[in-house]
Amino acid sequence: MKPQPTTLSTTQSPLLTVFYDGACPLCRAEIGIYKNCEGVDRVAFVDVADAAAGTVAPGLDRAAALARFHVKHADGRLVSGAAGFADLWSALPGWQRLGRLMRIPGILIIAEYTYRGFLHVRPAIQWIARRRS
Repeated sequence: MKPQPTTLSTTQSPLLTVFYDGACPLCRAEIGIYKNCEGVDRVAFVDVADAAAGTVAPGLDRAAALARFHVKHADGRLVSGAAGFADLWSALPGWQRLGRLMRIPGILIIAEYTYRGFLHVRPAIQWIARRRS
């Protein structure tokens, strides 16, 4: 049985805030997976597709947030791309092995180049996904 995500209490701040493009069918599907994970109660998810133009977080504007995956830590540190995924995976118990794998020297660099390559083909994959839904 999958754990049910809980809502953050008013006294509990998230360890991570994940900024994602909710208009992207791929992004929505992936975030949907994370939202059903154990430990998600300490992660906040912000759909920047619904955000007004301008700044969505200190140091992050809407255009940049839509173009690339971003994660903000409780201390305000902002990371993106493969490093953002590694931090998210490290925070979720069921994904921590993958998070640790990303910390092996050289793996994060390879993952970042792979992610950048994906970003170039993402529009075409989104188009296909939208046509099938």
